[in-house]
Amino acid sequence: MNRKSPHPDWSWRAVGLRFLPFADSATPELPLGRLLRLSMFQVTVGMAAVLLIGTLNRVMIVELGIPAWVVATMISLPLVFAPLRMVVGHRSDTHRSVLGWRRVPYIWFGSMLQFGGLAIMPFALLLLSGDSHGPPIIGEAGAALAFLLAGAGLHTTQTAGLALATDLAPSHVRPRVVALLCMMLLVGTVTSALLFGLLLSPFSELRLIQVIQGAAALTMILNGAALWKQEARNPSRVSAVQPPSFREAWSAYASTGRAGRRLLAIGMGTVAFSMQDVLLEPYGGKVLHLSVSATTSLTALLAVGGGAGLGLAARSLNRGADAYRVAGFGALAGLIAFSSVIFAAPTGSPALFAVGVAMVGFGAGLFAHGTLTASMDIAQADSTGLALGAWGSVQALAAGLAIASGGLISDTFGALAHAGQLGPTLAGPATGYTVVYLIELVLLLLTLVAIGPLAGQGSRAGPRTASRFSGMTAQPTGPAPLGGTHV
Repeated sequence: MNRKSPHPDWSWRAVGLRFLPFADSATPELPLGRLLRLSMFQVTVGMAAVLLIGTLNRVMIVELGIPAWVVATMISLPLVFAPLRMVVGHRSDTHRSVLGWRRVPYIWFGSMLQFGGLAIMPFALLLLSGDSHGPPIIGEAGAALAFLLAGAGLHTTQTAGLALATDLAPSHVRPRVVALLCMMLLVGTVTSALLFGLLLSPFSELRLIQVIQGAAALTMILNGAALWKQEARNPSRVSAVQPPSFREAWSAYASTGRAGRRLLAIGMGTVAFSMQDVLLEPYGGKVLHLSVSATTSLTALLAVGGGAGLGLAARSLNRGADAYRVAGFGALAGLIAFSSVIFAAPTGSPALFAVGVAMVGFGAGLFAHGTLTASMDIAQADSTGLALGAWGSVQALAAGLAIASGGLISDTFGALAHAGQLGPTLAGPATGYTVVYLIELVLLLLTLVAIGPLAGQGSRAGPRTASRFSGMTAQPTGPAPLGGTHV
């Protein structure tokens, strides 16, 4: 008797699950469709970041003629809310809702803040453009409020969303879930940048207003779909039991797993990978004489490198690697990356520059995945939001300060070199940029020093297979090196 033949669709389904990116992140508790739907909040976060930092930055300075210092001040306003991510995370851990939810209210409230900021923005831009009879101060105040609301919503949504993903994902698939969430942020950033560029060509004030309004509406649609039926209602959360205060929760968090050293490493590493964010394209144009199209492609190159780093980290962590060692190897990749970028100038090699840019993305992907996963793993079940809020606060503040200081340092040393005050050898256009890259190299070395004693604390249960990262040994008191890596 012949055995029953398999279903005709079986082989195709197996192929799809094998080669579909991040299909192995799904579990019976968190199916792939539900996980992808949840990850859409990261798309709106990336879209808002591109709109605030990229598109509106250029439009307000170039097309609307607003002074650069005014625009820089507005862009920096969302950083004011970054330290409050820890409070948001703690409140989402301890929230008492009559509906039995704790994460959903904060995701929804953050979405409303994002929508409110983007809804106010077009009217503020109309006042700033001079197409009204009102005083300019009203337009500036309106724009500042819009940036602040959108930034506060972005931070609130991302903190509560990451905490919800941690709640829903079983511990053995969290590395892959983290990689998927980071990748969706990358997808939202790159896709939004390309889409905004197409929609605003040719530029007009009316088209800009339509784009901002469309982004506001899309934020509510995607975030509403992301949180729909994700968090189960828990009657125990209606209890009137007094939750621990933020100070008590922070004291408990700070006393576990060398929290201070971990946050210091996250801050230094983020600064090291972020100071060049606004410098790579000018460096390629002024120093290597690349065309506009060539420098624009650097964004795609960074994205490809970042995606490769995220994928490798997820695969390695799933095999039982230590999260801190993965972050450490991200820092090592950064050392190679910035060395390549620096030597591209004296050698005049665009190819070496391209390799360096891709390696910057690769190292940043490894570092971000490793530190975020370590933060997830160290958190207790009732303090996930606080742990992720601490990671987000340090990361956001470090990135913002790094971008601002990178531009300032580059301009300062570039002016000194141009004036001949650094000697004839350093009088070229690459000097200001090179100083920033050298600072980043030093910060990456310090990051490795900070991460070293943490190695072994972020180990995960999983198959012990040989790993390209197994060369980073554990501390004498820690477990033996584990195979694989983790983003």
